[in-house]
Amino acid sequence: MMKTVIMAGGKGTRVAAVRSDLPKPMIPVCGKPILEWQIENLKASGLTDVVLVIGHLGEVIKDYFGDGSRWDVKISYFIETQPLGTAGALFRMPELQEDFLLMSGDVMLDVDFNRFISFHKEHNALASLTVHPNNHPFDSSLIVMETLPARDGGMPLHTNRVVKWLNQEEERIYYRNIVNAGIEMISPRLLEDARAKLPSLDKVDLDRDVLKPAIASRKIYAYETSEYIKDMGTPERLIEVESDLLSGKIAAHNLSVKQKAVFLDRDGTINKTSGFLTDINDFELIEGAAEAIKRINKFGYLAVVVTNQPVIARGECSFEQLQEIHNKMETLLGMEGAFIDGLFLCPHHTDRGFEGERIEYKIDCECRKPKAGLFIQAQKTLNIDLSQSYMVGDSAIDIKAAENAGCKKAFLIETNRENALLGVVNEILK
Repeated sequence: MMKTVIMAGGKGTRVAAVRSDLPKPMIPVCGKPILEWQIENLKASGLTDVVLVIGHLGEVIKDYFGDGSRWDVKISYFIETQPLGTAGALFRMPELQEDFLLMSGDVMLDVDFNRFISFHKEHNALASLTVHPNNHPFDSSLIVMETLPARDGGMPLHTNRVVKWLNQEEERIYYRNIVNAGIEMISPRLLEDARAKLPSLDKVDLDRDVLKPAIASRKIYAYETSEYIKDMGTPERLIEVESDLLSGKIAAHNLSVKQKAVFLDRDGTINKTSGFLTDINDFELIEGAAEAIKRINKFGYLAVVVTNQPVIARGECSFEQLQEIHNKMETLLGMEGAFIDGLFLCPHHTDRGFEGERIEYKIDCECRKPKAGLFIQAQKTLNIDLSQSYMVGDSAIDIKAAENAGCKKAFLIETNRENALLGVVNEILK
């Protein structure tokens, strides 16, 4: 049976103002310790063999959970008599002979772990990292994944292989809002490789000393998810999590559950446009767009961009340039506490006669709006219930596409109008 190791020994200095007498994983959320919520989530996915790594005030944890029989799980303990860092204990646990799930005991979550485990096995990874967008990417570690160039009229291939790890202190310009969520699947092979290279096992940092150096192996992968995962590091985030729990938002985002989405056109709806956008310097958010997306995030809908980008077929913009534009969009949104859960684009266009056009993309496809292809792609990727989802765009093509996809309702807004998107989102959420 697969083991789950939960690092539950942290002091939680930033959140200590809430309960300084408790270890961080025991701070109650709606009357129940964070760690208990985690164990119940694991149990729901069939993960019942749990090892708790405890240290600071560890007896509080041990007295509360015991052997785990109260939750119908098996709990054992590794006691740190001195701080070993975020990974030191792993090298001292002989029972970790097979791939295991690793997570921090201070994260509120509701995750379909079986999806994550399947991803890890399919990629035969040394480690798989759970990654997601969040509303504070500026103070989070960002993960960059490999993208292979488009071939033969196809789309760029996203391999999910991790190629770069950007800590918050490292220089960033424009980036995808893809944040390390602190939940990993680990192979013992990774620990063996790291052990041979580490000068000491006395205090080992998982990210800096184990995972980041292993990126060069090309066997570290990132599992993207829109599920609810939030670090409980501050009193403010604790308040936010309690609100999300009471509203049902946390459970609703588990990918075993059908998701509700607000689909958004890009040009004229999120960013200003005066024609086809091909230069990153011309990208500018419309006033109120970030606040609208922030509200979509807050109220439990997925924010999903669906956009026709004929600039690819016309030869006016490369996929690489387009990705940089989208990176800028995600960066600007993140600076205002907003994020998108997915972006789906159509690069095709049937009209010919443009200088530099790419013939291989001059096809009558199924993804170009007003056809429903982009919505279907999003539905499959994010488990969306289209009948409970909305569309907002600035053209009749957007409205027709939503109708063809079977969306609940579509809203037409004026191109480039300030706060137009915010007004519609407020109507959807009222």
